[in-house]
Amino acid sequence: MNNFQKIILCSVAVFLLASCAGIKETGRTIGHTTRDVTKKIGHTSRDAVKAIGKETKEVVKDIKD
Repeated sequence: MNNFQKIILCSVAVFLLASCAGIKETGRTIGHTTRDVTKKIGHTSRDAVKAIGKETKEVVKDIKD
């Protein structure tokens, strides 16, 4: 293998490694954003259900009285 081929091979290897790092970072960003959005939706849903449950209990109590 001559020097030119070695340089090309090393350049390709460095390019592929840099490309993989970019893809990994993009995947991490997407994953963390998905996690945060899902958590926010879950907490909001939980709070809404709790609020509805409290109001329902009060209405049932008023009807019984």
